[in-house]
Amino acid sequence: MRRRSPVRENPVIENILSRRSVRAFRDEPVAREDLEAVVACGQWAPSANNRQEWTFVVVDDRARIARLSAVVREALGRDAYDMYGPAAIVIVAHEKGAPFGREDDGCAMQSMMLAAHSLGLGSVWINQLQGICDEPAVRAELDALGVPATSEVHGVCALGHAAAEGTAHDRKSRVVWA
Repeated sequence: MRRRSPVRENPVIENILSRRSVRAFRDEPVAREDLEAVVACGQWAPSANNRQEWTFVVVDDRARIARLSAVVREALGRDAYDMYGPAAIVIVAHEKGAPFGREDDGCAMQSMMLAAHSLGLGSVWINQLQGICDEPAVRAELDALGVPATSEVHGVCALGHAAAEGTAHDRKSRVVWA
């Protein structure tokens, strides 16, 4: 007897399975209504004890994104780092040491990336700010963008119109049925 594929098909599952990380963006702005939809999906992500403690900072000015990229590049010592040149970013921040902050931010990031994909936008998770938020130049730039000084950034969602498709990779994780 032939076994059926374990994955059922519907639009939500198709969106999840077809999303790819995009690391090259066209020089084209993202519509304000699309950014609003993406952020709203982040706000509606699950959070521990329904605390909803995120701060979402939307930046759709390429010059400001370039300034943040420059201070991150310097802090990390990575010569060519540019956050992949997105048209917009959404910074997801949480109070330092907040219980489940990292997990909540992960849920928000995933929701925003799936929303972006459903709108025909490319996205990629940028995690380079973890651990360097309090480097003086990085903190100054985060302050200028409105990220609370008492917050840490676990993820940045880079967004834009894809210049190249993301790559599908084989799944390496295991599934154990007990």
